[in-house]
Amino acid sequence: MPEISRFFGIVIRMFFREHGVPHFHAEYGEHKASISIETLTILEGHLPSRAYGLVVEWASLHHVELKEAYSKVSKHQPVGKIAPLE
Repeated sequence: MPEISRFFGIVIRMFFREHGVPHFHAEYGEHKASISIETLTILEGHLPSRAYGLVVEWASLHHVELKEAYSKVSKHQPVGKIAPLE
């Protein structure tokens, strides 16, 4: 489960061997959510509204990189880091 970014206490990961809608996982403290790369909606789980807003802002800035990372992880290829939100 490669960690692809970390900012403001939020950890962004993608997991190998996942299928379905292209998505990533965001963790903030005890909160976890799966988020669609295309729509940036929460598919499963929950994040506090402030953390979710930061994740959406970050994902909007890195949409192309997220799609590329999901393609790589789906093929069990190494995934690099994506710049954090600053």
